Amino acid sequence: MNVIMQIGTYTTTSLTSTIALAFCALTSAAQGVSPKAATPELEFVMQLNVSLGETYVVGETPAGTRQVIPIAGGTFEGPQLRGTIVGGGADYQLVGSDGKRTTLEAVYSIKTDDGVHIHVRNQGIVCSGKDTSGRDTFYFKAAPKFEAPVDSRYDWLNNAIFVCSPSFGAPGTITLDVWMVR
Repeated sequence: MNVIMQIGTYTTTSLTSTIALAFCALTSAAQGVSPKAATPELEFVMQLNVSLGETYVVGETPAGTRQVIPIAGGTFEGPQLRGTIVGGGADYQLVGSDGKRTTLEAVYSIKTDDGVHIHVRNQGIVCSGKDTSGRDTFYFKAAPKFEAPVDSRYDWLNNAIFVCSPSFGAPGTITLDVWMVR
């Protein structure tokens, strides 16, 4: 027995047909999609030279193995700001069960040379593995979010998206280059 149920002004049969037609239209449109917006550009903002404390492992949690890297201090400098990294923050990491992927969230503050404190929350991922040709790969990127006082000359940090890439130097340090997405 074929039952057609009325829903509003559509029957389930016509509603299903309408959804199917919309899906087909979107699918064929997506096959020829090209970007309409300009490709974002990056503008260098600062380099952070971070001193790290001794890593400790909290242990296995439902989300993965939790480890914490204390942030002991450091300096930062860029075209529009410079100062010190306030000790007391940390990088909270979750290592996946296979050890190949780590998510991170570093929470800390920086203080500019003119005395303004800015809160930083930097979230990212670290992945290692092999590409399709079998070569080893390493990916480490993060997206810092800044909270600066709105009545300061650093308010512009509140209103943009940032990305950063690390490099490693002396043991117990990490350098982060930060760019604003334009």
